[in-house]
Amino acid sequence: MRRLFAAFVTVTLLSLSSGFAEPERPNVVVLLADDLGWQDVGCYGGPVRTPAIDALAAGGVRFTDFYSGCAVCSPSRAVLLTGRHHIRTGVYSWIHDESQHSHLLEREVTLAEILRGAGYETAHVGKWHLGLPTADRDKPTPDQHGFDYWFATWNNAGPSHRNPDNFIRNGEPVGEIEGYACQIVVDEAIAWLESERHDEAAPFFLNVWFHEPHAPIAAPDEIVGEYGPLKDRAAIYSGTIDNTDRAIARLVRHLREIDKAENTLIIYASDNGSYREDRTGGLRGRKGTNWDGGIRVPGIFSWPGTIGEGVTSPVPAGLVDVVPTVCGLLGLDAPDAHLDGSDLTPILTTGNRDAFARHQPLFWHLQKSRPIVAMREGDWSLVADPDYELSTNNMFQEAWIPMIKEGGYTNFQLFDLANDPNQENDVATEHPERLAAMKRRLLEINASVMADGADWHER
Repeated sequence: MRRLFAAFVTVTLLSLSSGFAEPERPNVVVLLADDLGWQDVGCYGGPVRTPAIDALAAGGVRFTDFYSGCAVCSPSRAVLLTGRHHIRTGVYSWIHDESQHSHLLEREVTLAEILRGAGYETAHVGKWHLGLPTADRDKPTPDQHGFDYWFATWNNAGPSHRNPDNFIRNGEPVGEIEGYACQIVVDEAIAWLESERHDEAAPFFLNVWFHEPHAPIAAPDEIVGEYGPLKDRAAIYSGTIDNTDRAIARLVRHLREIDKAENTLIIYASDNGSYREDRTGGLRGRKGTNWDGGIRVPGIFSWPGTIGEGVTSPVPAGLVDVVPTVCGLLGLDAPDAHLDGSDLTPILTTGNRDAFARHQPLFWHLQKSRPIVAMREGDWSLVADPDYELSTNNMFQEAWIPMIKEGGYTNFQLFDLANDPNQENDVATEHPERLAAMKRRLLEINASVMADGADWHER
């Protein structure tokens, strides 16, 4: 890490004549799509033209086996911001503020808080969905999680991506805004960069969480028409992704205008898999399920001059690794808490998968999914169903928490993803020793996660 920091110093000294204000540490930008499938964008073999996203991949490291923090949005976002399993952070499933106490706990140390503590200015723009106050429930807002500035919707853009009327800026409702959500979000990001920052010499953390392609969907007709009839849902879906890529292009162009590419780390991913089964690349399942189709997503890291360029990595990784990885790349202390993610720095800086060792297998839990739990260790995937039944209500009920925390699992299935990426052939009976070892590890992680889970039902 001393050598990496020395490299920052060397780059700074060599580029004093560039005219840019050089931060001691790089700017950090996180771009998160909403419900984007593993095979939606161009560089993953998808049908949508995404030159801006593809350029980030070409100039950085693209993970083929990258995973969301959960198969639905709120918990996945909690994982991204904390590096911890979402149940540890207080988020069991997607949050409905009016009927649930659930929210991202203030005790959790977020990426924004880590970076603000290191001298960064911080802003969140776009979807939030980690809990916002209601008339009956007092919940923390993004500024209480480390963001100096925020412009957000509690959940989806409403009534659709077109002309949304539910944005809130620093606690104040904005009203209807003309345009499309992704472009509006980027407009706000650029405005913050241009006029809302207090110290232009300080590095910044810009957290950009797009709404697209989550339903209800909308995109400009001229873009939709490039993919099919204007009323075709698949064409509109593709149009929202294309429109988002154009917004990303505008943002990246502005970032390059205010600072050199070598001074900005950009991370791109999605919060979970697509709700469209034709956008999962043939992977089993979709959004809301712990099959790979519901949790495998694009994952790209770009930081020219520091991490690899044009690298494709098959190492399993995910949103859970973002916090430890950013801390590792920037030479910052990780939070003093159990992190479920691992530092990907060895892969990003050397491309050598053997230099990286994951300290804990990737693990997912979602109450209404079948399978309810999943774990990935190397090329092996283990899934299981619950040994209990919840009510048929699809929305998370906080009354379920005691059963969830005390419940066990049955119907364990084992898949060899190297030879069976679509999880079609259960090989548990062929590998009894591996099954037993992975089952023990899954139950250990599960017990640790559940011990930290918030007891919202007691409120």
